[in-house]
Amino acid sequence: MSQPSVLFVCLGNICRSPLAEAAFRDAAMRAGMAVTVDSAGTGDWHVGQPPDRRARAEAASHGIDISAYRARQVAAEDFARFTHICALDSANLADLRALAPAGASARLALLLDYVPGQKGTSVPDPYHGGPQDFAECWRLVSLGAKALVEVLAGRG
Repeated sequence: MSQPSVLFVCLGNICRSPLAEAAFRDAAMRAGMAVTVDSAGTGDWHVGQPPDRRARAEAASHGIDISAYRARQVAAEDFARFTHICALDSANLADLRALAPAGASARLALLLDYVPGQKGTSVPDPYHGGPQDFAECWRLVSLGAKALVEVLAGRG
């Protein structure tokens, strides 16, 4: 099997998807799994910008620096470049399905679909919330990231 590659997608690529990317990168490293990982948004409002300061602070509280990440928009080639594309909510999953070119090979799913008992569950957008919303976002994306690592390792 080729090396897994995962793209995490939310709306603007400044809150949920960079946190999911960081959580997955960390979980895969801890599991000794070689992966390619990135994040993107379905929208273009924040292209080129770093993650939201509150997302950076939440990641930093877990010893992870995401300050070098830069927002980008999902591109057609992502559907062939990545083996898995994980949306953070059902609206973005629907948008990804609409954007997917014919013959796309990436497996599309919600991140929390990989967590037993959480199929169909979205990660709430913390953008209009406070630090507690970013902490809850981290908890959920970490749960999803660990479950996805288990699935990719053939243990989930």
